[in-house]
Amino acid sequence: MSTLCDVTIVGAGPFGLSVAAHLRGLGVDCRIIGSPMESWKNHMPKGMLLKSAGFASNLSDPEQAFTLGQFCSEHGRPYRSLDLPIPLETFSAYGMAFQKRFAPDVEHEELVSLSPVSEGFDLRMKSGRSFTTRKVVIATGLTYFSHIPERLSNLPSDKISHSADAGDFERFQRQRVSVLGGGASAIDMAVLLNEAVGNVQLISRNPAIIFNGRWGGSGAHPFLRPLVRPVSGIGPGWKHRLFADLPWLFRYFPESYRLGTAEKFPSASAGEPMKDRLAAVPLHLGLSLQEARVSGRGVQLRLVSMDGGTRIMEADHVIAATGYRTDVHRLPFLSPAILERLHLIGQAPRLSVNFESSVAGLYFVGHASTATFGPVMRFVFGADFTSRRISRHLANVGLRRRESPCTATGHYRRTAEISSPEMPGDAHPEAVKGSQSSR
Repeated sequence: MSTLCDVTIVGAGPFGLSVAAHLRGLGVDCRIIGSPMESWKNHMPKGMLLKSAGFASNLSDPEQAFTLGQFCSEHGRPYRSLDLPIPLETFSAYGMAFQKRFAPDVEHEELVSLSPVSEGFDLRMKSGRSFTTRKVVIATGLTYFSHIPERLSNLPSDKISHSADAGDFERFQRQRVSVLGGGASAIDMAVLLNEAVGNVQLISRNPAIIFNGRWGGSGAHPFLRPLVRPVSGIGPGWKHRLFADLPWLFRYFPESYRLGTAEKFPSASAGEPMKDRLAAVPLHLGLSLQEARVSGRGVQLRLVSMDGGTRIMEADHVIAATGYRTDVHRLPFLSPAILERLHLIGQAPRLSVNFESSVAGLYFVGHASTATFGPVMRFVFGADFTSRRISRHLANVGLRRRESPCTATGHYRRTAEISSPEMPGDAHPEAVKGSQSSR
């Protein structure tokens, strides 16, 4: 293959695959590297049910021709747009089918170094291969952003895991396991692990477990439900609807508000189907972790209750289902030359209306873009807005064009024949302001 290309997408999850589908639909020369659907296949507990509704779990292709609903219909799998949980295995299989259709030439490589050069960027792989590209789209998802609280960081690696690395239940046979957290990943992990091996307890600082209920709504008259609790791609409610449908508007909110909202909204909650199954798991609620240390009996957890009292609990292994936090310094392949030039919001890259960072030609999508475009970027639903916006931009910055098959239809079309209305702000990319942030 050529050692110089126009666009390289790093990451082959829902966002990376969607961006690739749109770029190729517009005739933009691009490569995509990574392991397709890696996090979904290998870093989530088997038997998990998606928290998102069926209609909100589509990857994005230019003509919306290959949805999750279509995939389920073709393969005889149950599907409803609302209120029928989607099994992890179904979604993973759909993502792989999408990849084969829209990005069949994914390069199964691991990026170890990304550095600026005169023509754009030099990419070096773990295999030893390297090439140059004019533009880079970072779509690595959650892979590098798992968060373990500092109070657990002193535990040895055989005593602590993040929920993203605890999918192999067999290794927890005959162990006492404490799951820390109160959101969907914590509930799913506690339920599924308890059903698989038993002897699991859930510890949460939240005084109660919240279940997100039925997306279709209940209680109100059917004609009033859309007004009282409208459905959106990230959950039911007017605030959810605002963030899901208008991510470009989120950029104009005060920075402090964006930082607080991007990672914490929607609030931690579990899927309704887990409610009855959670009854078999011992719950310890309203307890915050004060200290964790290795003792002669395993791991000793010192917990503080909401009234100030302390409790001591023990486990052989602790699973931190404590979410993810964007921090570009944790992307091991970014060279110091890039990190020095990145302008940040907190530890997240400050992005233009087209997802471009302060390093010209370097783009971030998915979880890394939440501080700019809001919480929808933590959901698969955000892939459609992202891929349409970034592909239109890249198709209009003077890159090479080629005739490209529109895989969904089998017809060919030229980029010059494709046009679409610009979204607000497209004509005026954000000028990066402020001083550089560093760790």
